[in-house]
Amino acid sequence: MTIQQRSPLVVGNWKMHGTFASNSSLIQALLGRIEGVAVALAPPSLYLSATRQQLTGSTIALAAQNVASEAQKGAYTGETSATMLADVGVTYGIVGHSERRQYYGETDALVAQKCLRLQEQGIQPIICVGESLAEREAGQVEQVVSRQLRAVIELCGIEALSQAVIAYEPVWAIGTGKTATPQDAQAVHQFLRQLVAAHNKNIAEKLCILYGGSVKADNAASLFAMPDIDGALVGGASLVASDFLAICHAAKASIVG
Repeated sequence: MTIQQRSPLVVGNWKMHGTFASNSSLIQALLGRIEGVAVALAPPSLYLSATRQQLTGSTIALAAQNVASEAQKGAYTGETSATMLADVGVTYGIVGHSERRQYYGETDALVAQKCLRLQEQGIQPIICVGESLAEREAGQVEQVVSRQLRAVIELCGIEALSQAVIAYEPVWAIGTGKTATPQDAQAVHQFLRQLVAAHNKNIAEKLCILYGGSVKADNAASLFAMPDIDGALVGGASLVASDFLAICHAAKASIVG
C-alpha cells in the first residue's frame, strides 16, 4: 500500500487527575505554544466545560475520556451521553481504553456501541485497541487487536473509520514506564492499516493511528519516525506542560515537508 502523509495528532488523556486550578495552569502553559500539529485534551468529564472555555480561540480541541453506550438520554444515573458531550463542544471521544476494559469490564461489543453513539453526534471516536503482556507472550497480538477492531467495523461499518482515529496501546506499556520499541509498535500499526485496507484502501491510507503506552518526551521522536505511527495518545506526560509540548514538537518535526 502507498502510505501518504497524514497530519499528526497528539491527544492528552488526563485520566482521573486535575483540579480547576491545576487544569487552568496547565492549559495556560500550553496556549500559544503549539502549532503545526493537531492537539486535543481529554480532562475528566467534570472539567469539560471549564476546559472548553479556556480553550476558546485556540487550536486545541476538546476530547472526552468516556461516553454512555445507551441512547442519547434517559434514566441512566451517572452516565454522560454523546449528546451532552457534543453540547459542551467535544470533538473526540476515547472509547475502549484498556483501563475501561480491564477495570470496568467493557467488552468489544460495548466499545463498538459507544463508537456508534459518538458518531451519531458528529464526535470522532478514538478507538483504543491493545494486548496484555500474557497475550503478547502467547503470540496473540494480531488476533487480539483484530478482534477488537472488527467489532467496531461489524457494528458501525467500515465507512465509520473515515471519521475515527485508532489508538494502539499495548496494555503492558500503560503507566508502567515500559514502551514497545518503535519497530514493535510500527508492526502492529502496519497490521491495523492492512486490516482496514482489506475493506477499503482509501480509508486505510488516510486513517490516523496513534500509539499510546508510556509515550514520553525522550521516546516520541523515534516513535513518530515510523511510517504508520501518526501521533500519540499520551497519559502521564500530558500532565506536565514541558513534556507534553516536547511530544507535540516531536510530532510536528515528523511531518515530511
